[in-house]
Amino acid sequence: MARSLVIVESPAKARTIGKFLGRSYHVEATMGHVRDLPKSQLGVDVEAGFEPRYITIRGKGEVVKRLREQAAKAEHVLLATDPDREGEAISWHLAQLLGLDPEARCRVAFHEITRETVRASIREPRAVDRNLVDAQQARRVLDRLVGYRLSPLLWHKVRRGLSAGRVQSVAVRILCDREEEIERFVPEEYWSLTARWRTPRGEEFEAEYRGRGETKVTLGDEGEVRRLVEELAGLPGRVVALTRRQRRRQPAPPFITSTLQQEAARKLGFSPSRTMRVAQQLYEGIAVRGEGEVGLITYMRTDSTRTAQEARDAARRLIVERWGDPFSTPRERSAAAGAQDAHEAIRPTSVARTPDLLKEDLTRDQYRLYRLIWERFLASQMSPAVYDTVTAEIDAGEHRFRAVGSTLVFPGFTILYQEGRDEEGGREADRGDGGGEEGERPLPPLEEGMALELVQLLPEQHWTQPPARYTDASLIRALEERGIGRPSTYAPIVETIVQRGYVSRERRTLVPTELGRTVTRLLKEHFPDIVDVEFTARMESELDRVEAGEAAWREVVADFYGPFAEALRRAEAEVARVELPSEPTDEVCDLCGRPMVIKHGRYGPFLACTGYPECRRTRPLLEKVGVACPECGGELVARRSRKGRRFYGCSNYPRCTFVSWDRPVEGRCPNCGGWLVERRGRNGAAVQCGRKCGYVQPLEEAAVPQGGRA
Repeated sequence: MARSLVIVESPAKARTIGKFLGRSYHVEATMGHVRDLPKSQLGVDVEAGFEPRYITIRGKGEVVKRLREQAAKAEHVLLATDPDREGEAISWHLAQLLGLDPEARCRVAFHEITRETVRASIREPRAVDRNLVDAQQARRVLDRLVGYRLSPLLWHKVRRGLSAGRVQSVAVRILCDREEEIERFVPEEYWSLTARWRTPRGEEFEAEYRGRGETKVTLGDEGEVRRLVEELAGLPGRVVALTRRQRRRQPAPPFITSTLQQEAARKLGFSPSRTMRVAQQLYEGIAVRGEGEVGLITYMRTDSTRTAQEARDAARRLIVERWGDPFSTPRERSAAAGAQDAHEAIRPTSVARTPDLLKEDLTRDQYRLYRLIWERFLASQMSPAVYDTVTAEIDAGEHRFRAVGSTLVFPGFTILYQEGRDEEGGREADRGDGGGEEGERPLPPLEEGMALELVQLLPEQHWTQPPARYTDASLIRALEERGIGRPSTYAPIVETIVQRGYVSRERRTLVPTELGRTVTRLLKEHFPDIVDVEFTARMESELDRVEAGEAAWREVVADFYGPFAEALRRAEAEVARVELPSEPTDEVCDLCGRPMVIKHGRYGPFLACTGYPECRRTRPLLEKVGVACPECGGELVARRSRKGRRFYGCSNYPRCTFVSWDRPVEGRCPNCGGWLVERRGRNGAAVQCGRKCGYVQPLEEAAVPQGGRA
């Protein structure tokens, strides 16, 4: 019989750790939280100091029973849930349920799931950190008070089934504010003028117009540019100044939670929840040939760029072996201001496990994310890229042009990794004045006083661009920069506002729906603190103070709840019912021919005829796939089965009964002429024949026309 019981959260983690610890330990999994506030009621006694009433989560009774039986047989019980606030709270709840003393040395934390780390951590148990527990408890109580007090108001005043969240509402407000900026934006015309010059040796290059002498000029309209072109026609040029310098471009630090989610969105197209789901798998353990189950990355919920010395040493050895000593510049990163710095950065547990070595052991998603983490960490320990830059000032009469050239002289970390970028709006994104990677546009050899021949003048019209809509990546960056949320909350925030219908995804951008904008306007008017960015950031800081033992959680909740309860009382008396505006569509009523609009009902959005009440025609709002039905040519749409499973069928049902469990894509099977579908498996996505004739192609290699993919 095992002498010690170790309790973790997931079965995968339990399997991995069990193999490391041997027969003296028995490892069990809780499958996440085992206790929480009841769903059917508030579960917080406001009059008794906000005392929470926890119950065993429905469906977890058998888990708790099994853990109690195992704990009764064991000499020692060690609580090894995840090393963050949530994990600490789960350990505290387990101590309550199993009759353990949380003040005793019963808690262990694994920051990486490797044999050495697990065995070392098991030898150093500690007490449950009550400050971490209180911080999590304060967040849970605050969110419950807002959700369960404010949501009924939205039901009465807007629509049944709505909900509000303390942090999610702020995220929606940020998106709504940006949408209003875009709508208010008035494009402004401006022009650029590029001159192509030729050196005495016949080499050509381009320079941008700057102005008259040292005075920079903005070209505002076509007439001004035409006059300038006429004035410059035939004028010779002369190089009047050359500035040479060397620029170093430093590598980005290793990933923290927010930057991993941002980069995975940019480079891999992953949603934040998908990124965290795959990262959790890499952290908990993967069966690797020759090693068995092993955790491949360190803990993925962190705000620290700190890394262990032994990891940096291993990275240096690999870099020197692959690229040579000049490419290695080991560095330690200091924590950013305000970071909790509780864990290391996200890095491979061993850089010797290269992505290529693990490719056969990983799913496609796991491989792509692991490669991103591995390359980012290794690059963070590499030398900077070095560029030689030259800035040339060129005069033509009284007019000044400027050319900037850059040559890569040492690639440094860029030989391995280039950081992704978000698309941004505004004037600078439209100028095209060297926004790409340096090293792409070297200048020919120039000397001061060199005469130049004007080859061509290239005027170009531009319009200022509105701010870009947020993507998953840029919203997470905005939340982080403004102090909203913490590493464990970024992914749930984004997913929640999409699932609630407050935000929709359109071409990877997040667009607030009319419902989201209506609710945000109501909250801004009557609950300004709830959707105030600075107020919410201060609340996050208060929770951090609770974690640090500098504030009592009940006092933090009380300070928030007093003004909130008063605002709620006023709103219940003053807010009139809000009618959601209908959204126009290109659909036409099949009974009377009038346009149909999107309305929102108790069970979600639906199509309704604008001829109401004369015409009461309604139809379900179906998600179009963008592919024609292979049997009748109608529109294929996504539907749900009685059990909630998604399938695809023809919009002409019941006249056409075509259905497919897999998402159809455009095109025909080259083997049998059947329809094509997209299927996802362990090795990634593939296009296959819907008739299952045997045709299969990886999604990247299949010729799928635009609009035929998910």
